[in-house]
Amino acid sequence: MTGEAQLSVLLSSMEPKLQTGRWVFTTIATEKLPSVLDKIPAKELQSLYQEAEGCSLILSEAQAEYLDLDASDAFAAISLSIHSSLEAVGLTAAISTALAKEGISANVVAAYFHDHIYVPIDKAEAAMACLAGLGQG
Repeated sequence: MTGEAQLSVLLSSMEPKLQTGRWVFTTIATEKLPSVLDKIPAKELQSLYQEAEGCSLILSEAQAEYLDLDASDAFAAISLSIHSSLEAVGLTAAISTALAKEGISANVVAAYFHDHIYVPIDKAEAAMACLAGLGQG
């Protein structure tokens, strides 16, 4: 396992980057997954997670509309530049606590190299400012 695990280093070096695009959360029945995935260009799909109720997807708002999928409101994606260890302790808690103090909901996805935070689209700039402050102090 590689990546940074020390919380103080993660916070001071996380360098949040606001990604382009509008992202939504949706779900589809597991048996429909192959036919739906065939229609989604790779750059339009951020995440797929199998749950008991079906497959949850994070994909572009435009793609969800094109596929006529019932989806959440739009979110902005903020990616942390630092390669965080999957065994790091406290990063998600620190981020979600800081954003919660500002009244910003956070949906955090830990991928192999980086952590990604989905915040309501209208709160993206406030979330970026909050995370920048968290990294400085």
